[in-house]
Amino acid sequence: MRPRNLTPIYAVSPQIFPADVAAIRSAGFVRVICNRPDSEIPPEIHADRIRALVEAAGMEFVMNPVTGGAISRDNIGAQKKAMTTAEGPVFAYCASGNRSSIVWALAQAGDVCADELIAAAARWGYDLEPFRAALAAPIG
Repeated sequence: MRPRNLTPIYAVSPQIFPADVAAIRSAGFVRVICNRPDSEIPPEIHADRIRALVEAAGMEFVMNPVTGGAISRDNIGAQKKAMTTAEGPVFAYCASGNRSSIVWALAQAGDVCADELIAAAARWGYDLEPFRAALAAPIG
C-alpha cells in the first residue's frame, strides 16, 4: 500500500489489507473511505473487517461503495461529506485508486478548476480527462 496524495489532505490507494492499517495511521490519516463494493472482493477484506481494524487503530471509517461506470450523485455527496467533515487527512481506496480519484474530483466540481483536478490525478496515472465536462460544473 502506497498512498497516492492527490492533495496534502487526500490520498487514494488500491485495495488495502489488514496489514496496511497501521501504516495508514502512521502516515497521519484520520479517516478511511472505502469506495469498493464488497461484491468485488473476498470476505477477508470486506469493509466490515477493514472497518474494525481502522476503528481499533483510532481512525474513522466511511463506507461509500462506488460501482465502476455508475458513480451516483449519492456517491459524490457522500464522498464530499466524508472529505469535508474530517478533522485531518483522508485516505480513500478502491480496486486501483481510480474510482476514489474520480469521486474525489466530482465532489469538487465547480469549486476547483477542472485542469487542477485532472492534473492532480494524472500525476498518479489516473485519467480524469473523460470527466472534464462534469468537472467544469457542480454535479450537485
